[in-house]
Amino acid sequence: MGRIISFLRGPFFIYLIMVIFSGNYLPAQNSDGNPELDRKVEAFLKSKKNRWHDLNVPDTDGKLLYDIIIKNGYTSGLEIGTSTGHSAIWIAWAMSKTKGKLITIEIDESRYKEAISNFEEAGLSKYIDARLANAHDLVKELKGPFDFVFSDADKDWYTNYFIDVVPKLKTGGCFAAHNVRPPGAGGISGTKAYLSYVMGLENFTTTVNNSGGGLAISIKTD
Repeated sequence: MGRIISFLRGPFFIYLIMVIFSGNYLPAQNSDGNPELDRKVEAFLKSKKNRWHDLNVPDTDGKLLYDIIIKNGYTSGLEIGTSTGHSAIWIAWAMSKTKGKLITIEIDESRYKEAISNFEEAGLSKYIDARLANAHDLVKELKGPFDFVFSDADKDWYTNYFIDVVPKLKTGGCFAAHNVRPPGAGGISGTKAYLSYVMGLENFTTTVNNSGGGLAISIKTD
């Protein structure tokens, strides 16, 4: 049975909590970054702070996604469920440093249009391929390969998205799923079933981060 580790213990989690809640959190930076772009993205995120609604992730989770990408050097991203673009901005910002690009999928046209506007304002449009589509269909059609996937769409379809993506996910790649809580901590029925499924896989190691909206972070080991 696959391993599940909790970020709620250990030195990494203690460090993460300290820097996030001290008010001095600075995302991991990359020497190949663009200082002008960094300033633009930071200013944009500051202007939008506490104004992200429409099923967007909290800042804590956005920062964590950013750091996962930087730490692992991921360059080929897929996001399932754009909403109005908060998580995509964090992901694309990280990929601007790793020389990568993100494909993000949204089914709702009004949210999609708002996300496009946010990407332009943040200066990240060139790092994002935004698709207006039904992810149930498009995820199957995308060729990949991907090394980073973030799922934040319909929760009862998480396992299906995972099954469709895994053949296109590189070894060492990450599949992160939002609104997932550790076993026994409650949560949505669809995400509970998803977590149970990934925990049973021999070729994935899953970490559950419960500091924000709940993130299950699964790394493909072979």
